[in-house]
Amino acid sequence: MAPINSLGFPKPPAETRVVVAMSGGVDSSVVAAKLAREGYEVIGITLQLYDHRAALARKGACCAWRDIHDARRAAAEMGFPHYVLDYENRFREAVVEEFADQYLAGATPIPCIRCNERVKFQDLLATARELGADCLATGHYIQRRDGPAGPELHRAADPGRDQSYFLFATTPEQLSYLRFPLGHLKSKAETRALAEKFGLAVADKPDSQDICFVPEGNYVAVIEKLRSGAAEPGEIVDLDGRVLGEHRGVIHYTIGQRRGLGIGGGAPLFVVRLDTERRRVVVGPREALATRRVPLSGVNWIGGGDFAAAPEGGWEAEVKVRSIRPPAPALIRPTGTGRAEVELLAPEQGVAPGQACVFYAPEGSRLLGGGWIERN
Repeated sequence: MAPINSLGFPKPPAETRVVVAMSGGVDSSVVAAKLAREGYEVIGITLQLYDHRAALARKGACCAWRDIHDARRAAAEMGFPHYVLDYENRFREAVVEEFADQYLAGATPIPCIRCNERVKFQDLLATARELGADCLATGHYIQRRDGPAGPELHRAADPGRDQSYFLFATTPEQLSYLRFPLGHLKSKAETRALAEKFGLAVADKPDSQDICFVPEGNYVAVIEKLRSGAAEPGEIVDLDGRVLGEHRGVIHYTIGQRRGLGIGGGAPLFVVRLDTERRRVVVGPREALATRRVPLSGVNWIGGGDFAAAPEGGWEAEVKVRSIRPPAPALIRPTGTGRAEVELLAPEQGVAPGQACVFYAPEGSRLLGGGWIERN
């Protein structure tokens, strides 16, 4: 039997075809260059996700036209083919439209998760298979490990770069085909050092900060463009329904927000709930934000075994209710197909509908899955 290569296949790298998803940033460029340098047959693919002409002057976005140029240049520097695929219509249907609708419904969506789930790990993965590739590699910071029951996902070696929260919807079938060559690196400095080693022009390129289709982080402008009349004014009320002021539109507010309410005086108040039907922003004291029970829909489980056959009391896990929060102990109880209730052992503040609740193994690094937070 041939020795296993670095991507886990029992054949030489030269006989292993890899499609690399290239955004034009340093991470995916290093993945492609590293694999090409190791002798793999690399094909770089960059997705055009929206009208690049509207993004020419934008800073901080991940998929603008200059990023397509940077990806193409990295491929030319390393000597492998590169293609740009027009996924604009698919991206709008699968990600952008839902983003706008969720905000209008008072939720706080995470389009990057939907993009991974519905575009990169579904449509792009299918394209990679059509090209005869053995796997699809990306620049995500997460580790894929072989476990007793098959491949598993684990948090990245660098906690500050870990992207496991955004990949909770990855299915076992997708995981068998995906590779993440950067997950073991302990710092972004190592990635940039590799870029310099390979002579990549993007070695010093800044990381993208914004959602790729939201210029300068101004999501309100995007929603208003997609949904005319989205920012209708309404009342700011307390928990008893007393009117405290007027707001500029529910889409301007998020759960847990304190600043910008325009109702100074007295004890600090926070956004506790968004009542989109009555166009009301409900505010209250900090303690009103505390939540212990979190209902979920769209649950994806990659923790092994039958999720519905939970142990008595529920699955023990650690969960993250926001990407920047540390994991906290919880019990997960299935409540139906694709549904669950999470009981946090200690209350969390600012749990917002539309965000993800992601599951991890207790006192471990393994990603077990997750779901979408619904209104409680």
